[in-house]
Amino acid sequence: MDQGLTGLVLFTVAVAALSTVLILVPGVAAAYALARWKGPGRGVVETLLALPLVLPPTAVGLVLLELLARDSALGRLLDALGVEVVFTPKAVVLASAVMAFPLLVRSARAGFEEVDPRLVAVARTLGDTRTRAFFRVTLPLAWRGVLTGALLAFSRALGEFGATVLVAGNIPGSTQTLSLAIFQRTQVGQDAEALKLAGVSVVLAFGAMYVTEVVTRRRGARGLV
Repeated sequence: MDQGLTGLVLFTVAVAALSTVLILVPGVAAAYALARWKGPGRGVVETLLALPLVLPPTAVGLVLLELLARDSALGRLLDALGVEVVFTPKAVVLASAVMAFPLLVRSARAGFEEVDPRLVAVARTLGDTRTRAFFRVTLPLAWRGVLTGALLAFSRALGEFGATVLVAGNIPGSTQTLSLAIFQRTQVGQDAEALKLAGVSVVLAFGAMYVTEVVTRRRGARGLV
C-alpha cells in the first residue's frame, strides 16, 4: 500500500472511530430512554432520530451547513470561541457522526428492550441506585446490542459521502476520505484507481461487520454454557 493510500485509509478509519466515540454516550442514552419510554410522543422522537437514515445525505449535509454558517447562532458562537468547523476535518467527523447516529440508537435500543425489567427491579431492591443498576445489570445484559450498534455506526461512517462533501468539501490531504477519493478518481477518469480504493473500502467494511458477528456469537455461546 503506497504512502498516499495509507494516509487516506488511516484518515478514513480515524474519522469513523472518532465519530463513533462521539456518538456513543448520547446514542446509548437515547436508546435507553426510548427503550424505557412508554408515554406519548415516543414515535415522534424515534422518527426524528431516524431521519438521517431516510433523508438524502446531501439534505443532511445542507442542514448542517446552514447550522454552522457564520451568520447562524451556532456559527457565531463557534466563531467567538475561535473554532472553525466547516471545510475542516472536524466537519468530516461531525457529518459522519450525524449519519451514523440512528444505526447506533436503533441497535442499542433493541438490546435494552431485551433486558428483563424484573432483573433491574431486583437490583434496586438490593440497594442499587438507578444509575448503579444500569451499569451493573442493564448495560452488561444489553452489551451485544450496543456493540452491534457501535460497529454498524463505524461501518456507516467509513462510507459516508453525501453529507461530508457538502459540509467538509473534498480537499485532498485535509478532508478527503476513501469515499470522496473514489468520487474524485471517477470524475477525472482514473477508474482503475477508483476500483482499487473501492476494494479497500470493502475490506474495511467487511472487517468491521465480521468482528461484530464473531464477538456476538462468542459471547452468546458463553452465555449458554
